[in-house]
Amino acid sequence: MFGPHVMEEEVLQNLEPKSDIVAQQHALAYLEQLKNSEVGWQFCMSTLTNSRTQDNQLRFFCFQVVENYIRNHYNNENLAEQQRVRDFLSCWIQLQCAHLERQEATFIRNKAAQVFALVFVSDYPLHWADFFGDLIKTLNLGPQAVDNYVRVLKAIDSEVADRDIIRTQQEVERNTVIKNAMRGSCVEKLVESWYHILKTYEASNAELVNQCLEVIGAYISWIDIALIANDRFVEVLLSLLRTVESREAAVDCIHDIINKGMEPMDKFQLIESLVPVLQNSNILKPFKDDESDYTCKLSRLVNGIGLNLTEAHHKLSKTGSSEQITMLQTAIEHKVPIMIEFLNNDYDDVSAAVLEFAKEYIHMLKVKVMQTEEQLSYAHSVLVTIVHKMKYDESYRFEQEGEDEATFQEFRKQLKVLFDNLAGVNKDLVINYVSKFTINTLREWRTTSFQDVEIAIYLLYLMGEAIPASGGNHFTGDHTKVSAMQTMMHMLVTCDVSHHPHPAVTLQFIETVVRYEKFFSTEPEHIPYILTAFLDQRGMRNVSPLVRSRCAYLFSRFVKCLRTLIQPYIKEVLGPLQYLLVLIPPGNGSNVISEDDQLYLYEAAAVMIISGAFGAQQKGLLISNMLLPVMEKFKILVSQLLVETDEYQQELLAQSLCHAMAVTSRASKAFSNHQTMKSCCCVPVFLEATKVFLGCLQITTQSAILQSGVRQFLHRMVVCLEEELLPYVPQASEGLLKGNDIRSIQEYVPLIVQIIAKFKLSWVFQKEVVPFLQQVFMPIVNAIFSALSLPIEENDEQGKRDKQLLQRNYFQFIAAIVTNNIAEVLNAQDSQFLEQVMMSIIRGAVDFPDPVAQKTCFSILRKLVDLWGGKEQPDGFTQFIYKNIVPSCFMAPLKPTFDLSDAQTLLALSESAMCLKTILQRRGDEFVNYLHEEYLPTLQFSPQLIDEYCQALKADNKVFKNYVKIFFQQART
Repeated sequence: MFGPHVMEEEVLQNLEPKSDIVAQQHALAYLEQLKNSEVGWQFCMSTLTNSRTQDNQLRFFCFQVVENYIRNHYNNENLAEQQRVRDFLSCWIQLQCAHLERQEATFIRNKAAQVFALVFVSDYPLHWADFFGDLIKTLNLGPQAVDNYVRVLKAIDSEVADRDIIRTQQEVERNTVIKNAMRGSCVEKLVESWYHILKTYEASNAELVNQCLEVIGAYISWIDIALIANDRFVEVLLSLLRTVESREAAVDCIHDIINKGMEPMDKFQLIESLVPVLQNSNILKPFKDDESDYTCKLSRLVNGIGLNLTEAHHKLSKTGSSEQITMLQTAIEHKVPIMIEFLNNDYDDVSAAVLEFAKEYIHMLKVKVMQTEEQLSYAHSVLVTIVHKMKYDESYRFEQEGEDEATFQEFRKQLKVLFDNLAGVNKDLVINYVSKFTINTLREWRTTSFQDVEIAIYLLYLMGEAIPASGGNHFTGDHTKVSAMQTMMHMLVTCDVSHHPHPAVTLQFIETVVRYEKFFSTEPEHIPYILTAFLDQRGMRNVSPLVRSRCAYLFSRFVKCLRTLIQPYIKEVLGPLQYLLVLIPPGNGSNVISEDDQLYLYEAAAVMIISGAFGAQQKGLLISNMLLPVMEKFKILVSQLLVETDEYQQELLAQSLCHAMAVTSRASKAFSNHQTMKSCCCVPVFLEATKVFLGCLQITTQSAILQSGVRQFLHRMVVCLEEELLPYVPQASEGLLKGNDIRSIQEYVPLIVQIIAKFKLSWVFQKEVVPFLQQVFMPIVNAIFSALSLPIEENDEQGKRDKQLLQRNYFQFIAAIVTNNIAEVLNAQDSQFLEQVMMSIIRGAVDFPDPVAQKTCFSILRKLVDLWGGKEQPDGFTQFIYKNIVPSCFMAPLKPTFDLSDAQTLLALSESAMCLKTILQRRGDEFVNYLHEEYLPTLQFSPQLIDEYCQALKADNKVFKNYVKIFFQQART
């Protein structure tokens, strides 16, 4: 049935990259046929043991079939079947050893080992008690047999002991039985075999030795430590540590040994017996530069030693004797110099490997009230080492940061954590060191490497977080710190280091002066120097785009923080700033400032003007002088867009128009509740901007981009302007809703909701906006209904999210109309259409598993009941209450999709409860009688539960809201 030739051809077709899809499908189908056949596994075993001329991939697939059989169909009660499998395994090993000239590919040997392990976990200990005895007997067949043996042991560890693999409870119980049986019968034999392998092959076959060390490292976690941590194994491990080919594996093995779970004092004794031996053999010290991989392993070992000791110390600090605690503390102290040596290594990978030990040691010092001289000396050494390791390397690419640079920045963050922790141990130590280092370096910055200068300023910067200030001011409070900070900042701003040519130094200078802006409250005479630095070649005219960009943002921050102190210099600053406020021609780019960065400058300029010591008229004039050129440029760009035919150029022009609107919006951020547009005489210029910008909504090309820019601008104007904006709302809305594009509607709704919320009580709103809303309400809603009815493909996740967002926006739109008392918009609608809207709210409350939308819908229904649900209202709405609103408050919570354990869903439930309370308030006993006699009985609730519910309904709001959760939990069980 399964001829070798047919199988080989089919499978090889599947494996050939050039095979067509049909051939691949045939091959895969054939493989499945083999897996499902009663004799396919036997055929594959025969193929694997009868011939060694098969293709590697074909042999691998044969092993897959055998693996599938053992996992799913192997019956160890069937003696014939069991024997056939054992014969195959035995034959496989013999074949490996018989053909010394050809060794199987590694991936096949690993797959074979996995099959051995699967048979083991099925048969051991009941059906194959001497599995390991039989396997160990094969070792005399030579290196291939040893290779198979160690791979099988690794595969067994993966099946039985690997803690990183999630197990079922049944597998956990099975593995416990297996390990107990192994401890009782064969672990000592295994250990002997490992020792034999290490001694036999240490000089001739490093690969086997390394694999064996890996096995020891894996098994040590659950076998008796004394079997390995003894003189003869330590001797062979030391020997391997002197062998270039095996020393990395030997270090990993020792690391696994010391990581074994043990009682604190047992762990202490283990480490204290191993470490002196390693030290006497000169093992625990960094190697030469070209041995970084091995040194990384050693560093990891030192880290493991330190972490195990600190963990034992932590455990004993709660339960141990003072003598034990002292012994552990002394042991840790003796390892710290080793840790510092590795931390100070030139290779960052080596340093990073001991960071956890360093962190834990510093934490240990932190909980001590007083540190000894020795401990302070260690803390100082760690501090010096951290500073050294934080320095940039010569090869660091500042303008083109890549993976190496990202890795260093992450390493620097970890070092910063150590720095902060050291400050927590002894802040005076850190203050004194940083102060001396920074002052001395800045004094000699012209003849010092850029790395030292940058780190000197960076350390000053780090002090802000390492030693927090009261009230955020580092120049008040603790005299020692204030004096040091004041001295360092004074040196920073007076030594001219801002003229350093390296961008890293310039950036750190700017970052630091902005972080400590409160320094300038104590020495305001330096402010002109800093403002000049921002505006000239050191800052926003720097040759480095990175520096220019960061300076634009930090300048804005600096100005906002010191708006009162910079008033005397505003005119001097606004002059040079004008050049940077000129809008950039589309597509030309800029060697000065980017569009995004220009936003910060417009905001900064506006802040200076509005907070300056100018009269209101002067402020209005200065803002107009800044923004009128923007509007003129906008008009020119519009005229260019109207005649442009190239689509790419059209898009560039549209983006430039958006940028013009964006800078105007950003300038409006300077206004506040104290400094309003009106009080600063700036309303006319922003109204003029509104009129100019709305004109672009008539342009049909690139309309999506233009609409987005107008929307963002109008959101800001709603915040800053008052009723004078309202006459522009209908024109803006018509332009933004042109074409009924679904995305336009979806993004328009938040804007109109914002307008309603702010201006609902204004008579201008009632005069200008409400009639407009009455007119456009039906087209907007119909467009939303149309978009929501469009089908979405099952795997279109973005489409689903868009639809859900539109659904939410629609409900928020209705909620804004209802809850802000402009229900006349609804009253003006056709009754049939209004009923459609009402039913859409009911469906939103019940049918959509979106608790945010459901809460909004119940809120709408509650408000409608409050508005229209009184006994004096027409019967039509009363009928709607009983026919639709009341059932929705029960149907939604009874649905399986209504998750009563979810916080958002509980908010929706609470809103539905309050909706019912509002019905009770408006309809009184009529409503209670309806529930009791008519509606609740239809839900098959017991009379007792109905009585209980109606009583709870009459209780206060808090009691009723708590009750409904319990009620629906019971009702759904």
